[in-house]
Amino acid sequence: MKVIAINGSPRQNWNTATLLNKALEGAATQGADTELIHLYDLTYKGCTSCFACKMIDGTLQGRCAMKDDLTPILGKIRDEAGAIVLGSPIYLGAMTGEMRSFLERFVFAPTVYTKPPKSLFPRKMRTGVIYTMNLTEEGSQERGYGKMFSLTEDILRRTFGEAETLCCYDTYQFPDYSKVVMEYMDPAKKAIRRKTVFPEDCRRASELGGRLASGV
Repeated sequence: MKVIAINGSPRQNWNTATLLNKALEGAATQGADTELIHLYDLTYKGCTSCFACKMIDGTLQGRCAMKDDLTPILGKIRDEAGAIVLGSPIYLGAMTGEMRSFLERFVFAPTVYTKPPKSLFPRKMRTGVIYTMNLTEEGSQERGYGKMFSLTEDILRRTFGEAETLCCYDTYQFPDYSKVVMEYMDPAKKAIRRKTVFPEDCRRASELGGRLASGV
């Protein structure tokens, strides 16, 4: 099995990327071949509503018609992946724009407007989503983030099969808090959480990757 991780963060070695790598390490323990793709390395757009993926007697059969840096990535997932894990920080109450644009292309093309809706993706594929955020879990609940998490998971489940979500809260956002204006946070408490809680988040990410690769 191949497990592909998609990093929707602009940073390639911080919280989101670290957790994705841990998920891939967990997948590798189950014998999976793994690959990490950074969306911010690519030049692409979200869905442009051309509907070529849905034309009667069309040739694309649920595949996106757009040609850009995302095209071979979508093809690789379609042809090779047995599972994928997506990762995004929360920006302005939502996943990053790059991840959202990726999902538009990834999910919409194989979805057909039937009753009930069906998927033209060639097989069932397990999916996981990792979110990182500066907010505490309580703050996330107060702002209703759970609805977004559930909606994304539901869309992935209906299109590809199994799906699950892992959230990492109250992250250590900056390497050096003394260099940024951040008056309402306590850098010392953030540092302690980074040392004590983030390792547990890494462990949970590794277990997620293992489940995706093993089907358990």
